[in-house]
Amino acid sequence: MRFRSATRPRLFLIATAVAALALTGCSAPAAEAMPTGSAGDSGSAQAEGVAATLATLETIPVKGRAPKTGYSRDLFGQSWTDDVTVAGGRNGCDTRNDILARDLVDTTVKPGTRNCIVLTGTLHDPYTGKSIAFTRGTGTSSAVQIDHVVALSDAWQKGAQQLDEPTRRDFANDPRNLLAVDGPTNAQKSDGDAATWLPPAKPYRCTYVSKQVEVKAAYRLWVTQAEKDAITRVLLSC
Repeated sequence: MRFRSATRPRLFLIATAVAALALTGCSAPAAEAMPTGSAGDSGSAQAEGVAATLATLETIPVKGRAPKTGYSRDLFGQSWTDDVTVAGGRNGCDTRNDILARDLVDTTVKPGTRNCIVLTGTLHDPYTGKSIAFTRGTGTSSAVQIDHVVALSDAWQKGAQQLDEPTRRDFANDPRNLLAVDGPTNAQKSDGDAATWLPPAKPYRCTYVSKQVEVKAAYRLWVTQAEKDAITRVLLSC
């Protein structure tokens, strides 16, 4: 693979940081969204973030996809519950509205719901780069959907079968694994992993795969070799 000369210093910094983590025995910090600044310090911070994510990826087992036998959405608990133990849970609002409130701007809420139920807002969709108007309603709510960054079915086939029900419920409602996104694009993704689907908006792909690494590491799930290769290719292009 050939890289432009301007890319080589960044790749060298990434490789050096990963090697240093391995030699010192230090655990990599949880993968986070990639910084997006300009040159200089922000470029170094981005390279360090990529290196940390790559190091975390190396801690995730590589196995084949298990059969989907027995999978059901119900195995991950009631949709959008408020009794999860992960950060943001048990605040009196269901998870869907928590994520809408977090990811939309210029929101309005239904009176008398403790500011929980989001009625309207605007989503700057990370998957497509479009701005989408959201209006709560039977025929309109689906324009903005809440995506599981690591799909539940994908998780089921890569280790979640071995988790207990409360942990699977936490996984399904964990804010780290949830994004408000364009509805049709979410439907297109379905239960794909990084080897089969990436966001159409290329600038978001680094953050997207970093989130997948963070979530899979947190819940001790695994990746396939094709998935790991795809994540690595994205990260090395950041």
